[in-house]
Amino acid sequence: MEAANVYTQDGTVDLQGRPVLASRTGRWKACSFLLGYEAFERMAFYGIASNLVNYLTTRLHEDTISSVRNVNNWSGAVWITPIAGAYIADSYMGRFWTFTASSLIYVLGMILLTMAVTVKSLRPTCVKGVCNKASSLQITFFYIALYTIAIGAGGTKPNISTFGADQFDNYDLREKKQKVSFFNWWMFSSFLGALFATLGLVYIQENLGWGLGYGIPTVGLLVSLIVFYIGTPFYRHRAVKPDNLAKDLVQVPITAFKNRKLHCPDDLLELHELDSHYYKSTGKHQVHHTPTFRFLDKAAIKTYTRDLPCTVTKVEVAKRVLGLTLIWLVTLIPSTLWAQVNTLFVKQGTTLDRKLGSSFQIPAASLGTFVTLSMLLSVPIYDQYFVPFMRKKTGNPRGITILQRLGIGFVIQIVAIAVASAVEVKRMRVIREFHITSPKQVVPMSIFWLLPQYSLLGIGDVFNAIGLLEFFYDQAPEEMQSLGTTFFTSGIGLGNFLNSFLVTMIDKITSQGGRKSWIGNNLNDSRLDYYYGFLVVLSIMNMGLFLWAASKYVYKSDDTKEFSGGCVQMEAKALDTSPLNI
Repeated sequence: MEAANVYTQDGTVDLQGRPVLASRTGRWKACSFLLGYEAFERMAFYGIASNLVNYLTTRLHEDTISSVRNVNNWSGAVWITPIAGAYIADSYMGRFWTFTASSLIYVLGMILLTMAVTVKSLRPTCVKGVCNKASSLQITFFYIALYTIAIGAGGTKPNISTFGADQFDNYDLREKKQKVSFFNWWMFSSFLGALFATLGLVYIQENLGWGLGYGIPTVGLLVSLIVFYIGTPFYRHRAVKPDNLAKDLVQVPITAFKNRKLHCPDDLLELHELDSHYYKSTGKHQVHHTPTFRFLDKAAIKTYTRDLPCTVTKVEVAKRVLGLTLIWLVTLIPSTLWAQVNTLFVKQGTTLDRKLGSSFQIPAASLGTFVTLSMLLSVPIYDQYFVPFMRKKTGNPRGITILQRLGIGFVIQIVAIAVASAVEVKRMRVIREFHITSPKQVVPMSIFWLLPQYSLLGIGDVFNAIGLLEFFYDQAPEEMQSLGTTFFTSGIGLGNFLNSFLVTMIDKITSQGGRKSWIGNNLNDSRLDYYYGFLVVLSIMNMGLFLWAASKYVYKSDDTKEFSGGCVQMEAKALDTSPLNI
């Protein structure tokens, strides 16, 4: 058969369910239609998130704690709703159609939000920058718009990146190598959108109007969706398997608990498993036994009763999800650190000297540009220089293992927050020196003092954020890769909720007995340095837990191969537990 007529080997199909030709579909040709959407969607999200805390305090008159909490709660909702979107995609509608329906909800939310800050009856009236108190109707409409966006993001976020990864065939060595770079360049397009948001949209919002600041990404999102659908003939799709994945995951621990008093056989062949021909005929993936979480093996013991035991494959899928969960738990604190970028870092910046030249004033939220710039500069260096260099040293196609990548990112984040605490100590010293007491007094200290903490978080994200996205997609069971990606998004979401909880509790505890809160409305009379120091201690403790979880983790094999006439075997290899091989 000629190369031009070779079908993909991973079972991908077109929208009508027909096999697709490898030469005419997928790869970077298909992904080029997706990258534009990701850039515009991130521009929309960061255009809202980066400056939302300022809108809530200046236009809706919320206090510092309430505004930080509401920003974190909304961001958390945006990142946690993908759990539902991924489940619907993997079990019922598929990635393409779930994304299609959800993107329309997302655009509707953007239109409503633009109306909320544009239509006179829906926004508070302002005179010379001072706004009247918003009515209950205006506040309600604003938050309905925000959470409509969160619902839409639930279906778009987990499916668009995995849909892009689906365009590369794991059974084709050339495409598999291209896929290694996919997540780096996917996040690069995401960073471009974030860059324009923090550099351009934030300035437009504060100087030309919030309506224009939200209207531009709304139009951009509509255009990118049109481009996305133009690429439809080139896309590859994974067939939806109607298994009840949630039921299977719950069934395994329940059955293992029922069989807890039974002895697990030494001979693995005595555990219940279906014939390999079943997997071949149904197109499902057979997963062979691994030595981790042995207590779950009892779910596959043959009891010869009415209740059928779970198959070894179902047990191994449950083990994999449990392993991913352990890693996921130790990503929550790093996500909490990142939540500072759009909340306390911004409020911190509003107190500093933001003048550039004689007349231009930098919007405090625009300093987030340096997070994105450091990412944009670091991704090509990482992909084009660091990975090839380390590949020669280690023999790993990725240069270093994914967990090593995460560990480096977490360490850089800890350093960033430690730097933030040190800068805050410097700010408080200047405040005492100039006897500043009013919350509206500008601290005679350049806003560029905050630059190191922003830049370090950006560099850390090249290791951390991209590594997490790749890790959860790569290590998820084959039939659950959209759901696997939600480990990444939900970790960020819960990190935001956790930051909201910590800010609220720290405020309550430190303000007891008439004392001054660490995070008060007047940041010139607060102790943010104490809060940042608290986060550093929490992060160091979490780093110890990460090293423990990483040492216990068993990677899914990178190799997929055919056996017994084509059934796919997923092997597992034990993790080297030495410190350099996490």
